[in-house]
Amino acid sequence: MASPMRAVMSGSRALRCWKARVSPLTGYVGVTSRRDISFQLDEKTAHSSLDLFKKNTGVIYRMLGIDPSKVTQSPERFREWAVVLGDTHIVNGRHYWEVTVKRSQEFRIGVADADMSRDECIGVNNRSWVFAYSHKKWHGMQANKIIPITNIGHPSKVGLLLDYEGGKLSLVDSDKGSLVHTLSANFRGPVVPAFALWDGELLTHSNLDVPDYL
Repeated sequence: MASPMRAVMSGSRALRCWKARVSPLTGYVGVTSRRDISFQLDEKTAHSSLDLFKKNTGVIYRMLGIDPSKVTQSPERFREWAVVLGDTHIVNGRHYWEVTVKRSQEFRIGVADADMSRDECIGVNNRSWVFAYSHKKWHGMQANKIIPITNIGHPSKVGLLLDYEGGKLSLVDSDKGSLVHTLSANFRGPVVPAFALWDGELLTHSNLDVPDYL
């Protein structure tokens, strides 16, 4: 765990990082400059504590999880923390998707480089950009920096707006229809939707047009 993480939120699993193995993603799906993106969660990347459901659009955290020895071995799988990636690589355009939060008090949502190192957690390097919710507070996370976000509570649904060419990832309050916070990014290659979950469940909604107010 990086020391800035301890200083900000000691003991929070949603802002912790453990050692894992390095592995590149294989396969590639390009996305054109359409205003919508359609993706599912990629089972090959899912940590053994995460179960996918609803045709791989939802993820639920299991405290005991699945016996790692019974999980199909994949070099793309996160082995030490509860992370799963989307299966669609984004290389351009503006894209919007939403996440329904069900009973979860610790999670991260965002994007990551498709081939980011599996030795690092999403949000604590310069190859991932996420919004984290923990201890009833929101934070933006990028390049091992934590940015407090104060103008949003715990909505039942949030949105993410990715502007690839503009180098921006924004958190959207879907309940109020307003943009909450924007992270600046330096996308150098394909990125994928990224999720981390330590309790409850998340349900993703893709194939959505960018809302007019954005």
